[in-house]
Amino acid sequence: MRWLQRVLGKEQVQHDPGRQEALLQEVRHRFGARVQMRPSEQVEAVTRLLDGDDGLVVAARILHEFAENAHTDLLTQAYELHRRTGRRLIVDRRNYRPLWREAAPALRWSLFELPSGFHPYVQVVAAVTVVGSGASRYVQTTDPKPLLSHLFEILDLTIVGWEYHRVRVDTEAATLAYRLIMAARDIRAAMDDPPPLPPPVRELMRRNNTVDVLDPAGNQVVGGFNPGAEMRAALLA
Repeated sequence: MRWLQRVLGKEQVQHDPGRQEALLQEVRHRFGARVQMRPSEQVEAVTRLLDGDDGLVVAARILHEFAENAHTDLLTQAYELHRRTGRRLIVDRRNYRPLWREAAPALRWSLFELPSGFHPYVQVVAAVTVVGSGASRYVQTTDPKPLLSHLFEILDLTIVGWEYHRVRVDTEAATLAYRLIMAARDIRAAMDDPPPLPPPVRELMRRNNTVDVLDPAGNQVVGGFNPGAEMRAALLA
């Protein structure tokens, strides 16, 4: 309960809610798919913007909002499918893989078009980078378990998109997955008693599948990415 002791007095931080809201809206509206700048350059700019304790809080808010939007979208899809066909689907945000195995052809993978306006390869990658680099500070001042859950949830959705919805795995997609894994590693390492790894992570760690990684500008294979191996190396150390 180190985080609780510090929140109650040892490591209290003076946050500026007004600045946090301004940062959140700037990140939402100044960056994303419509901006004529490479995603990697946008990630660097957003990461610099989210400096300090207020930036760390905003990064966590971005991940929370993105994960909540994704979950709500799948709940809506499941409801609409039941209304049209009578088919009932279980949407368990702790493990989306059974849902996609059962109903992938009937589902949309919507991470590029969620209501938040955050792009997975821009604002989300930047937010993941910020919380990973600030993991010790975050754990000292805030309960990290919800943030850790969001990291794993977005990782789960990212990889089911590759497997069940033919989402293109280019260097930007692989960067998102890799940074999610590394941030989860860093948050867990900063915790006194990290929770058990969630089911989709344990499932993927039992596999050894490498996917081709493409150049974002074309169809040339520039490398490979093995999610299970990356998770084993980072999360079982």
